[in-house]
Amino acid sequence: MLKVGDQAPDFELQDQAGVKRTLAEFLSEGPLVLYFYPIDFSPVCTAQACAMRDGFQAASVNGVQIVGISPQSADSHKHFAEAHNLPFPLLADARKKTIRDYGVDGMFGMGTRRATFLIGVDGVIKNRVVADLFVGPHSEFLQQVVAKEG
Repeated sequence: MLKVGDQAPDFELQDQAGVKRTLAEFLSEGPLVLYFYPIDFSPVCTAQACAMRDGFQAASVNGVQIVGISPQSADSHKHFAEAHNLPFPLLADARKKTIRDYGVDGMFGMGTRRATFLIGVDGVIKNRVVADLFVGPHSEFLQQVVAKEG
C-alpha cells in the first residue's frame, strides 16, 4: 500500500457520467481526497459515501476535491450517486488496475480495501487512513484535511 511521501500513480478511469478522468486533471484543480471502497450500495460503503457527501461542501470551500474509486461499472456508480445525491465523481476500476497501483486490493485479490488518501497538487501522498470495516476514521480524516487546508 502506498505510504505518506510516495508519488501517487496517475490513472485514467471513467466516472459515473461516462467521462474519462485522470489524476493529473484533478490535481490541476487542487488537493484531492481519493477514497477507495469495496462496492456500491453495501451498508458500510453507503455510509462512507454519505459521510464524504456531508463533508463535500466544506472541502470544496477549502479547495479540496473528493473522488471515490471502486470496481463497479460507471452505470452502477451513476445509480449509486443518484440514489444518495453524491456531488463528486465516482470512478469505475473494473480491471482493478488503479486499485492494485495504490495497494488497496483485498487479500488474494478479492475485494477492495477501504482506504482514503490525501494527495497534494505535487502528486505526493500527504496522508492516508485505512479502516476496512469502519467509516468513522475516514470521515474524521476528511474533517482533519478540511481543517488543515482551510
